[in-house]
Amino acid sequence: MPRYFVEVSYKGTAFRGFQIQDNGITVQGEINRALSIIFKKEIQTTTSSRTDAGVHARQNFLHFDVVQEFSGKLIYNLNAIIHDDILIRSIYLVPESAHARFDATSRQYSYRIIIEKNPFRQEFAYFYPFPLDIERMNEAAIALLSTTDFSSFAKRHSDVNNFNCNLSVAHWNQTEDGQLIFKVQSNRFLRGMVRALVGTQLLVGRKKISLNDFQAIILARDCTHSDFSAPAHGLFLEKVNYPGELLGNALSGKK
Repeated sequence: MPRYFVEVSYKGTAFRGFQIQDNGITVQGEINRALSIIFKKEIQTTTSSRTDAGVHARQNFLHFDVVQEFSGKLIYNLNAIIHDDILIRSIYLVPESAHARFDATSRQYSYRIIIEKNPFRQEFAYFYPFPLDIERMNEAAIALLSTTDFSSFAKRHSDVNNFNCNLSVAHWNQTEDGQLIFKVQSNRFLRGMVRALVGTQLLVGRKKISLNDFQAIILARDCTHSDFSAPAHGLFLEKVNYPGELLGNALSGKK
């Protein structure tokens, strides 16, 4: 049966999360609903990367199977009926064995912080009105690149076989308008991991803990030592990366 990848963006504020849950509106649930209306049959999608309630995404993917043909107006028609906070960006025909989750080679997240109150940004950035030493925070970020066990930065009761992640990017930078952005890329992420990395590095930036303390938290492999308080609304899933040839057949949509 033909398989399709759906590329989406969304503002996470109104949703209980990306993946379907028993209670509350989710991004995947709204996409399933829209696809089912268009195809006049029940369509179930499979997700690439979960995001928690309130987390945003510039790019995420799902896949679904359908034998019905569809017109070039599918993107337009889907966006016309889907929730206002979701954008269907593109649809790709992929091999039948392709999998939105398991074929992804890496994911990239960013976390945004503002240190001055700004009502026009506070829905998409964490207002954190404290002096921060970004150089120290980047030293902490470098330490993250030297480990693979992120047990200390995963929420309790995470349903995983192991806590190993291969980070390829971990860096803080400050924009010209004063916004602080943490960028991190890995082959996989654990539940609550990025927010824990951010919250704990903020303690380093405020000099509440030393760089040696931060290293000790990594080695402790105990999440009770990390700070998970960074709120969801500052977090963005920026990109899901796949092998280059997988998304070579875009059927509709604009980049």
